[in-house]
Amino acid sequence: MRADLLLDDVEGLDEALAAVDGFDAALVGGLLRPQPAQAGGLSGLADAVAGTPLASRVAEAAEKTSAGGGDEGHFVALAAARTALLGSIHDALVARVDEVTGRPVADAAAAAPGSGEDRPGNLLVAARGWLCDLARTGWQGIDHDLVGGAAPVVSAMLPDPALRRLATLLDGFAAELAACCPGAALERVPVRRWADLWSRALLLTLPGAASAPAVDAASGRLLPLGVDVQEHATAVQAQVHAVFEPADGGASRLVRASVSAPKPDTVVGAGLWQLLRPHMSLLAAVGEGRAVQLDAMPLTAEGDLLWDDARARAGEPADAFTTARVALPAAAAFAVSPLDRHPARIAVPVLVEGYGVADAEDGAGEVVLDVAGCRVRVDTDRVPAAGPLTPAAVASSGACLGLLRWDAGEFLLQPLAVERTVRKKPVAVHAGAWAGGTTDKAGVRAEKAATDAVTVLRERAGKLLRK
Repeated sequence: MRADLLLDDVEGLDEALAAVDGFDAALVGGLLRPQPAQAGGLSGLADAVAGTPLASRVAEAAEKTSAGGGDEGHFVALAAARTALLGSIHDALVARVDEVTGRPVADAAAAAPGSGEDRPGNLLVAARGWLCDLARTGWQGIDHDLVGGAAPVVSAMLPDPALRRLATLLDGFAAELAACCPGAALERVPVRRWADLWSRALLLTLPGAASAPAVDAASGRLLPLGVDVQEHATAVQAQVHAVFEPADGGASRLVRASVSAPKPDTVVGAGLWQLLRPHMSLLAAVGEGRAVQLDAMPLTAEGDLLWDDARARAGEPADAFTTARVALPAAAAFAVSPLDRHPARIAVPVLVEGYGVADAEDGAGEVVLDVAGCRVRVDTDRVPAAGPLTPAAVASSGACLGLLRWDAGEFLLQPLAVERTVRKKPVAVHAGAWAGGTTDKAGVRAEKAATDAVTVLRERAGKLLRK
C-alpha cells in the first residue's frame, strides 16, 4: 500500500468541488429570482461541463435559470451536470485508490440496468414538479405547506415496487425538510446533503433511471472481511464486505451483502444484532470467522449480493486477516452505476500494516496512523458501539483491516478489525465480533441488557395488539 499517494493532490478536484459548491449555494436562496451570486454559481456549473455532451443543454439551462425563466427541463439539466461532476470526482478518487492499493482496476463499463416495465408517468411528473418547486423556493423558503406536497405523491408510489426506491427517498427527504421548517429560521443549512438528495431524486424521476441493476447468479466461496454498521434512531444496517471466489475459477471480486431492520431508539449497542440476525445467516458466519458457500446467490452488476439464506451454507474457518493478506490483493471491484458515482460512496477494503500511532493534532479522541511517514487519520466516529472494537484498540494495534473513505477533502480509514499483540501473540479485534452471538463478558452483559429492553417492548406491543 502506497500511503504517500493518499496525500498527493488530485488534478482538477478543487475546481470541480468549487463548481458543485457554487450550484449548491444557489439552491439555498432558490432559483425563482436568482441574485448575482447565485447566477455566478449556475454559470460556474455550466463552465465546468463545457466540452462534454452536456455542455449546450447546461449552458442554456444556466442562462434561462439565471434570468428567472428556468423550467423543469432546465432544472433536470443542472442536476445532471452536478451529478456528472461528482461522478468525475468519484472516478478520480477511485483511480487514486487503485494506485494506492495496486489491485486490479474495476470494470470500466457501467453497471447495466435490468429490464423493467414502463411506470405511470403521471407519478414521476408529480414528483418532478414537487422537486422543482423546492428548487424555485430554496431551502430558506421552505414551509410545511410546500414540504407536505410530497405526501400524496409518496403514498401513490409506495404500492409499486418499481417506484419504491424513489418513494422512499422522497419520503425521507420530505421528513428531513419538515423537521427544519420554516427554512427562514434555520441557523445552519445542510447545503451539500440537501443538494445531493434533491439532484438524485430529480434524476430518478426520469423514465428508466430507477431501473434495478441486472442480476446474475453467483456460486462459489465467500470470504468475509468485516462488517460496517450504520445506526439511526429508528433503523440499523449491517453491510458485510467480502471477497468472492467464483466456483468456475474466475477472477475473485469484492462484494457486499447488506441487511437492514427498523429499531426502537431504546435498542442500542450489542442489542442491534438481535434485530439483524433473524434476517441474515451471514452474520453468524462473520461472528464465527467462517467462509460461506454460495449456490446461485443473486448478485447485482454493482457487486451487491441479494442475500437468501436458502442459497448459503457455512463453510470452513476463514480468518479475515488471512483473507486480506492472501485474497484481497487480487480482488477487483465491480463497476458503479452513473447515479451512484459519488465521493461519499467510496468504501474500499484495505489492509494497513507496520504503522505507528502519530500524535493527534485536533485534540483528544483522534487516532492518526503513521504509515511509512504519512499521516492517515482514522475515522473513529464510525467505530460502532455494537462490538468490542474501540479507538483505544486501534491506537494500540499493529495491523488494521478497514475501509478507505473520502470525506471533507481527505482520505480516512474506517477500521473494521485490528490485530494487537497480547502476551507476545497476535489477537484480532473485530467490529462485527458479536454479530452471531458472543461469550465475551462485555458482549454478554450488553446482550442481556438489550434482551431485557427488547422483551419489554415485545410485551407492550403484544398488549396493544390484544386490545
